Amino acid sequence: MTGPIKDLIWETDPAAEKGRNLTRPAIYGLLALVIFLLGFNWPLMSIALESITPIWMAVFRLAGAFVVVFAIGAVVGNLRRPPRRDLPMIASLAIFRLGAVFLLVFTALQIIPPGRSSVIVWTTSLWTVPIAAVFLGEHITSRKWLGLATGIFGVIVLFQPWTFDWTEPEVAVGHALLLLAAIINAATAVHIRGHHWTITPLGAMPWQLAGAAIPMTAIALILDGTPTIDWTPQLAAIVAYQGALATGTAFWAAIVVLRNLGAVSTNLTLMAVPVVGVLSSALLLDEVITTSLVIGLLLVIVGVTINLLSDRVP
Repeated sequence: MTGPIKDLIWETDPAAEKGRNLTRPAIYGLLALVIFLLGFNWPLMSIALESITPIWMAVFRLAGAFVVVFAIGAVVGNLRRPPRRDLPMIASLAIFRLGAVFLLVFTALQIIPPGRSSVIVWTTSLWTVPIAAVFLGEHITSRKWLGLATGIFGVIVLFQPWTFDWTEPEVAVGHALLLLAAIINAATAVHIRGHHWTITPLGAMPWQLAGAAIPMTAIALILDGTPTIDWTPQLAAIVAYQGALATGTAFWAAIVVLRNLGAVSTNLTLMAVPVVGVLSSALLLDEVITTSLVIGLLLVIVGVTINLLSDRVP
């Protein structure tokens, strides 16, 4: 998962009221687990991409997550064929929210440090505001305009376009790929809001992962051929972490937390993910925490917070 997860609980989810019997310590423990798994994953992805191409990295993550989510669904009895009316949406999310976003992020991570990357991708909630206004006719309040402007200013501070060496545009391209990933996440989130679901999020997830992993594997074979990878215990552990923990387990835990804690409270707390991403990247990869990175991170957090809190105000 990349970016805020507010729209993972769909209004028509018949299971949304189930499982609200967890204790507060258990809920917050799961929330802390999600924050750690997602934040700590950013430097791990960067390390793995030194040995695996972006497209095969996407394949391994999607396939691993499919195995985990399929197994969880089988254990809890949540596996069923998706209704025909949900198939176009499932295909859309598979191709764009999973396949395209993973490929964009993994490609950009070969250029942009992981801590900075985590902040840019986590701007998803900012871009849902104008997209929802255009396609769903949602009214943009003054608070949301303020949150959007604050967050965009934070992105500009992160980008620092005045420092780019335009004779070597790779850095600009890397930032643009991350921003595009965040915008795609936002667009699919708005698409989710406008669709009347008849399947639950956990019920749809195995089919989304399969719908992303299968064509991604075919594309990888065509473009990169059979992967030649020097597998080490560290690399194998990181790849396993991608599918089993950072995608499969984190998704399941996030759904449970959302059902018990609520979307706004959960997403406000999840703004700690890019903070963990920055700190863990500094710890594991010696990424320099610059003044622009700190200021940009704070501005993005403030902007997203204003937007999330404005959903509570009539």
